[in-house]
Amino acid sequence: MVASRTCFAALLVALVLGPGRAALALDPVEDSLLDDRMTTQDCLLEPQMVIDLSSPVPGVIARVRVDRGDAIRKGQILVELRSEVERSMIDLHNAQVEFGKVTAARNQELFEQRLISTQEKDEIELESKVSSLELAAAQARLEQKIIVSPINGVVVERMMDPGEYVGEAPILRLANLDPLYVEALLPRERFGEVHPGMEAELKLAQPVGGTHRATVSLVDPVIDAGSGTFGVRLILPNPKNRIPAGLRCDIHFLTDGAN
Repeated sequence: MVASRTCFAALLVALVLGPGRAALALDPVEDSLLDDRMTTQDCLLEPQMVIDLSSPVPGVIARVRVDRGDAIRKGQILVELRSEVERSMIDLHNAQVEFGKVTAARNQELFEQRLISTQEKDEIELESKVSSLELAAAQARLEQKIIVSPINGVVVERMMDPGEYVGEAPILRLANLDPLYVEALLPRERFGEVHPGMEAELKLAQPVGGTHRATVSLVDPVIDAGSGTFGVRLILPNPKNRIPAGLRCDIHFLTDGAN
């Protein structure tokens, strides 16, 4: 009789909750796992940063050292503009600086022998300083013709080629893929449940697949009235850029006590 009542209770749970829920209700281990995870949401992987790289000065492109898909590092030379004039000015100012040093040394001796006045000596020293400043300015102008990467990342797109004139238009589009941003929209009912520092598990779409751990870095403080949603951003480490941006994913937020 006792066994019969037990079977009936199990059958009643199955009828009310459905087969899947009944199995979960009868399995305390599975119930515990569900309690540790919040509702699944869709998400999207995006680059941490996308930059349209242009030149600080107008000019004609002499060389583009990278192409689409190339990995780049911060400080790497990516583009060179024609700089014959700037290099010639540097040679000229170098010669003037060297001449000024020799002249200043010679006139110091003349000053000590009282063969030139203090004003003449000061004028010669001033001319030497001006030559040094002009050399520094010429070197700065040359450096502007050499465009380096401001980030570690990859080249997403190449817009211009050697021989083209550079004005304000970008030459290259760069992206930083380590770490990746994970962007998700949550319904307003969940506002307050997610906070910075919270962890989540991501299930990535194919062809990458697999499960990865990310950390919440930002929760929008404003709910969009039209859609009734608010944005959440997570940080996903991506060493060696193994995971491409643009993938869709499913996200499971973990409770504070989850490991």
